[in-house]
Amino acid sequence: MPPIRQKALINVDLGEGYGNLRCGPDEELLPLIDIANVACGFHSGDPLIMSSTVRACISHSVLIGAHPGLPDLQGFGRREMKLSPEELTAMTIYQVGALKGFLDAEKAKMNHVKPHGVLYGMMCRDIEVARAVMKGVPKGVPVFGLAGTKMEEAAKEEGVEFCAEMYGDVKYSADG
Repeated sequence: MPPIRQKALINVDLGEGYGNLRCGPDEELLPLIDIANVACGFHSGDPLIMSSTVRACISHSVLIGAHPGLPDLQGFGRREMKLSPEELTAMTIYQVGALKGFLDAEKAKMNHVKPHGVLYGMMCRDIEVARAVMKGVPKGVPVFGLAGTKMEEAAKEEGVEFCAEMYGDVKYSADG
């Protein structure tokens, strides 16, 4: 096995709740993680949850990224929808912009964008979806995604920095 070139960073989805509903042990996870993907309101997350999640991440020195999803609160962003490229770009700008507002209020930086749920999967296999979402990512903000997919191809085409990630619960072959 080749030597490890850099530390593996732990990246977790946070702020996934709405109103009184909380979907995860965010406070317990924060001391253990390096990077957070904060739900931006379409699949989960509301203004108060986004605001408190940003403040909690800052207090734990956790890097913060936007976690935009399809407009599917009831299905938690896990149901595929057919949206036009214009809709996909606009919803990305809208959600990322919402998180940026909370980050600006706390004088914090947006570290990345990581699409949520079925949107992530759609971007991996559909170049048109991937291109449309990449057009909504602010200049200079990297996107986290799956290497070797249409998502990575679209990022390259659109001039968006791409950070390949891996999942701890997926079996990988010896070549990655």
